[in-house]
Amino acid sequence: MATINKETIATLTRLSRIKCTEKEQAELLSNLNQMLDYFELLNEIDTHDVPVCNHVLEQVCNVMREDLVGETMPRELFLANAPSQIGGMIRVPPVIKSKEGVAIPSK
Repeated sequence: MATINKETIATLTRLSRIKCTEKEQAELLSNLNQMLDYFELLNEIDTHDVPVCNHVLEQVCNVMREDLVGETMPRELFLANAPSQIGGMIRVPPVIKSKEGVAIPSK
């Protein structure tokens, strides 16, 4: 199995846009090579007679409970933890931007 070198780490950090110090790159290099060594060890296991398992939870059935209507938290108590609010609602930063980069005002 292939090993990972410093050049591979540099390429991966550049492509994923992750800034790493030299120490972090060395740790990452060591950790990834340890994983590859472990995978190589797993390849030595004879799985010829083991049936294919596409999903580890195939036999599990999801148990659902009934939805029960209960007491709701008073709005004032709920909004007391909000950093910003307007008209009884939590104010959040705009998340949709126009082509010009200007936030689209909510209506």
